[in-house]
Amino acid sequence: MIKEEYVRNHSQSGELHERATKVFAIDGATHNTRFLDPFRPYITHAQGSRKWDVDGNEYIDYVMGHGALILGHSHPEVVRAIQEQVAKGVHYGENHELEIEWAELIKSMIPSAEMVEFFACGNEANMMALRLGRLFTGRKKVLKFNHHFHGWCDQLTTPGAPGTIPEDNVINTINIMQNDLGKLEEELAKREYAVLITEAGGAHMCGAMPLDIDFVRAIPALARQYGTIWVLDEVVTGFRDYLSADRQGWQSLIGVKPDLTTLGKCIGGGLPAGALVGRADLFNLLSPKRGAQRIGHTGTWNGNPVTAAAGVAACRLYQTGEPQRKAAQAAAHLLRKGNQVFQERAINGRLYGRSIVHIYLGPIEYEPNDDTMPPCRNVPEIDPASLAIRHRLCLHLLHRGVATMEGRFFVCSMAHNDEDIDFAVKALADSLDAMVAEGTLKKS
Repeated sequence: MIKEEYVRNHSQSGELHERATKVFAIDGATHNTRFLDPFRPYITHAQGSRKWDVDGNEYIDYVMGHGALILGHSHPEVVRAIQEQVAKGVHYGENHELEIEWAELIKSMIPSAEMVEFFACGNEANMMALRLGRLFTGRKKVLKFNHHFHGWCDQLTTPGAPGTIPEDNVINTINIMQNDLGKLEEELAKREYAVLITEAGGAHMCGAMPLDIDFVRAIPALARQYGTIWVLDEVVTGFRDYLSADRQGWQSLIGVKPDLTTLGKCIGGGLPAGALVGRADLFNLLSPKRGAQRIGHTGTWNGNPVTAAAGVAACRLYQTGEPQRKAAQAAAHLLRKGNQVFQERAINGRLYGRSIVHIYLGPIEYEPNDDTMPPCRNVPEIDPASLAIRHRLCLHLLHRGVATMEGRFFVCSMAHNDEDIDFAVKALADSLDAMVAEGTLKKS
């Protein structure tokens, strides 16, 4: 049995897991996606596309810091910047030049970024976007799409989620299905919404449930018509999608200009960071000149020197487009060869995506011409109803030296080469064969 073999080969990780269960409530994990039955490996170090655990097992890493590491692990330019800054100081409690340089780089790469504000993470950036939208419009309600993830604060999580405040979460936040332009206009026409917040690319790590491009291109005009601030959440896609040095992010790829954009993950070069960028008139609501009518923005870690140093080093690399091109090339290689594996085995499943490659297991309704689209038009089918099967696939892949996020997707980076991709494809093929043999996966 795969679980027993895995436990035998990860004995020291098992011991650490036992310790972790006594201090961390998510069955020993510190993040929902790091939970796995029996446990995920405990990592000691990482470099480029690879990481190693306490038992000496080596993995080709397709988690890549939950999507933050498009540069790969420990890129030398980022490491050098962090080391130099740590020696100078980790926190000044004052303004410093690096935060300006970091913001200027971001502003130069995203056309909609008239102003920039830093946070500790993307979740905080989304929270501030709601505050700005509410004060600017004088409205309370937030409109979002089902399955789109913007963090776990009350007003952005799933309505009625355990522990949330019903008044904020149900009355003031309304969820509708994505790609339904009629329903979107029907809601916006009520002129009740301060903010429409949208995850760039689509739901579930920005593309498992893809957004229709024409639908998104209609959003700016509708939002303006009905007085709603459009916030585009590019926490995942910011600096993964690339058009040119001064036109980056998913918004540039499809040609839209949101009022506000939230960023995270890649902007910090692997360190925790978030940013909100957008229209200058909206950011004026933060100005001390407004007195009591302004929004106060505090945050101990806003633009701290070490993160700013890493962010500057990373953003200089993003300007070249090389990280994005290499990650996209790795993903294209994985898509081509991985889908051959599914088709040769007559297994109902496909890979699709951009630099993040999604794993679909379910009915094949059609073979899309676009590699970013799933082979199924029924969005609920793509919802992780097959999570148990995905977890099983995740375990099989880990056992074969490939780390993924819950068996849901492969996060590619510039560090992944052809050898890494071929290794992952072989592991995928062997894992699928094993799952068919054990009866956890059926052929079509």
